[in-house]
Amino acid sequence: MEAIYQYAWLIPVLPLVGAMLVGLGLISLNRATNHLRSLNAVLIISLLGISMGLSLALLWSQIQGHAPYTRTLEWAAAGNFHLSMGYTIDHLTALMLAIVTTVALLVMVYTDGYMAHDPGYVRFYAYLSLFSSSMLGLVVSPNLVQIYIFWELVGMCSYLLVGFWYDRKAAADAAQKAFVVNRVGDFGLLLGILGLYWATGSFEFEVIGDRLQSLVQSGALASGFAVLFAVLVFLGPVAKSAQFPLHVWLPDAMEGPTPISALIHAATMVAAGVFLIARMYPVFEDVPAAMNVIAFTGAFTAFLGATIAITQNDIKKGLAYSTISQLGYMVMAMGVGAYTAGLFHLMTHAYFKAMLFLCSGSVIHGMESVVGHDPALAQNMQLMGGLRKYMPATAITFLIGTLAISGIPPFAGFWSKDEILGSTFAVNPVLWGVGWLTAGITAFYMFRMYFLTFEGKFRGNEISIRHQLKAAAHGLTEELEPATAFGPGAMDKRELAATAHKTHGHSEHPHESPWTMTLPLVLLAIPSVLIGFVGTPFANYFEAFIYPPGETVMELASQAESFDLKEFLIMGGSSVGIALIGITLASLMYLGHTINPAAIAAKIEPLYQLSLHKWYFDEIYHQVFVLGIRRLARQVMEVDFRVVDGAVNLTGFFTLVSGEGLKYIENGRAQFYALIVFGAVLALVIVFGVT
Repeated sequence: MEAIYQYAWLIPVLPLVGAMLVGLGLISLNRATNHLRSLNAVLIISLLGISMGLSLALLWSQIQGHAPYTRTLEWAAAGNFHLSMGYTIDHLTALMLAIVTTVALLVMVYTDGYMAHDPGYVRFYAYLSLFSSSMLGLVVSPNLVQIYIFWELVGMCSYLLVGFWYDRKAAADAAQKAFVVNRVGDFGLLLGILGLYWATGSFEFEVIGDRLQSLVQSGALASGFAVLFAVLVFLGPVAKSAQFPLHVWLPDAMEGPTPISALIHAATMVAAGVFLIARMYPVFEDVPAAMNVIAFTGAFTAFLGATIAITQNDIKKGLAYSTISQLGYMVMAMGVGAYTAGLFHLMTHAYFKAMLFLCSGSVIHGMESVVGHDPALAQNMQLMGGLRKYMPATAITFLIGTLAISGIPPFAGFWSKDEILGSTFAVNPVLWGVGWLTAGITAFYMFRMYFLTFEGKFRGNEISIRHQLKAAAHGLTEELEPATAFGPGAMDKRELAATAHKTHGHSEHPHESPWTMTLPLVLLAIPSVLIGFVGTPFANYFEAFIYPPGETVMELASQAESFDLKEFLIMGGSSVGIALIGITLASLMYLGHTINPAAIAAKIEPLYQLSLHKWYFDEIYHQVFVLGIRRLARQVMEVDFRVVDGAVNLTGFFTLVSGEGLKYIENGRAQFYALIVFGAVLALVIVFGVT
């Protein structure tokens, strides 16, 4: 097994090689490279498949008890300063490598069907491979500096992928928004890293934790500085994992192709924030104030995302706010010290949320065959309904994901979410209450999505609804012309033009997606159902493998003996109970139609508008930051124009005037110069004679 560890560096390098080869082909031989679409896809998928094989081998080796392995080389040195680069393989790394490579591989297979007719097919694969390499490099990083390098590379790839359809204004704006918001968090992370190095003289995770604790205990470092540095580091995960108040970029990022939503914004990049908290746990756990900030931020974010998701009609944005909410659960778990529970939910969520996003892409693919390439129509659940009849594989897998995220046993989400709630209740019942209420809201909005999409009557052919939705999307009330075709390319544009008389669709009803799209859904459904059993409270194999650094873990036999069935039934029953209430309400409103949601919304109009407008965060940020910075820029411009430019212009004017005056004095006549000297001497004599 030792040889596997020596070649573990290949895991991030192989996808990088694939991205470089395809990228060089696009630059030098663009037409030929784009012509060989399938060959490029096979190359990139194969290289990532090798990385996945190595990752699974490393995970198995770590499960078998192999010691953690670190390999470094000196990258830079100056006096006493030494910076090393390399890779480390431990339990956490092995788990994350397995999650990232398996999800990324399935997403790449799915992409072949979803982007089949897109002219940027090859470029998209190059971006995917580059992103996979960056994320894998982040996971294996042995110190904070290397993590920060790959952290920024992941952000760059997110910018490229969210803005993949850069000729569409909404996508370009979303990419810029994601980039700017993440820079805010990353600047805080950078300041935190520098502050920790200033205090401890190290970039190594456990060394920083030990030295920081010693410095605070000895009084050599004020505890306030420790809190400040920890919170600054936490700003990085706040942005990357879309936590309040830097959560606003994630829903807009749904403007990118759906495979990106599944890979970056459900399973990998947003999970990088939770991963960094886990890596920095030796620092955070000894700073109680920072742990409280983490816990309350996560709890509020979980509630915030859930309350916004209940009114979303865009299927992808509904899942985006669901992702924000579930990430809040993970962050809250880390903040209350439930290290294992947070990472367990990270793993289960990665699989079922990736599946849900890919299901949404399959739905959009099917809807485009009816309504065309207009996202205002193809992604709006008000035009869906009854898709289970036409897309059975997509419907079944979406239902599995819905049951998993709702916390219904025995699906994976139940075990991980219940463990978070149980651990939170032992530390802070108030936070548990927020998480428990959020669990009910989660079940409600997820089944609302399922019922609106897959049950009832298909509404996609109702022209009046189409025109209303398009008018609302474009801010108009008059009848609109059909939108120009663009988008994921799931439908050939020549085919689209030939059937323009059918409102830019070529079918009366949706159809199931090709096997390249449905196969990943089926494969992701397996862990969505079964993977939770590795973390049951009576035989928690996950906890035996993943536990906080420096702590010992309870043996499985001891776990079984200490398992309290009554406590499990009370805590698990309460979370399932609130979920069932949410499912029942969703059924009565959107399946049985015995409760009118519009009537309820009218009675609580302010709350409904608060949710519909996403708590007005975008409007507030636009007024305060966008318009505020513009006003500040104008004031700075005025200062620059009147003061800075004025001082420069005054200097020039004084030079001009003095030069004009002196040119009459500098006439070249010696007698005139002698007269000036005589006058100056006379003036001095008079002045000093008087004094």
